[in-house]
Amino acid sequence: MSELNLQRPRRDLTLRPARSGEVFEALKRDIMLGQLSSGEPLVELELAARFGCSQGPVREALLQLQEEGLVIRQGHRGTRVSECTADEAVEMFRLRQSIECRSVVRVLQHPSRTLVSELRQLVHAMEDAARSGDEYQLAELDRDFHRRLLKDANLPALEPILHRCLVHNHRFKISQSDAPRDLVATARRHISIVDAIERGDTPTASQALAHHIATIVDLGPKVFMMGDQ
Repeated sequence: MSELNLQRPRRDLTLRPARSGEVFEALKRDIMLGQLSSGEPLVELELAARFGCSQGPVREALLQLQEEGLVIRQGHRGTRVSECTADEAVEMFRLRQSIECRSVVRVLQHPSRTLVSELRQLVHAMEDAARSGDEYQLAELDRDFHRRLLKDANLPALEPILHRCLVHNHRFKISQSDAPRDLVATARRHISIVDAIERGDTPTASQALAHHIATIVDLGPKVFMMGDQ
């Protein structure tokens, strides 16, 4: 990964008909931030009118959202925003912790030359997004951080599984936030992980990751008993 694509500017969709990628990003943002609520119907004709495009790009975007588990498509019953339940979140937190803590052990056996610098670059970008108050961008960069770490574990079949866990963890976290959160502190929670990786300290890196995941939401201590960490 020689260059990191850290900038995801939102384009003005009123200037020209939107493409499927733009429709996907706009709808994903609305779902992740709770502006489209669970169970809300997504009608292709209405969305095509909203984005000034044909139904083709909308259909492609909805298929992408389905792959990420953010919508449910049910034939003649149409497409709806998927539920965001605590039960699913708990299982994804557990799965994610297992994948990441085991993977970091593999990573530190043969870390790539650019790993630490790229992780630090992502942390700096998260801090910038946090200071600008862009929680969606912060979550996107957060997922980039954890996917970058998994990449060096050379377990490609697990990458889409981790990605879905990350997406739903962030959606659940945002949905549970009743009050403004300290986004800069959220970004800086990754620093201890990078520090341990830079030192080559496998036990501390694994422990830092376990603690990081277990304390993402308030229910963490109930989900991860000491024996699970």
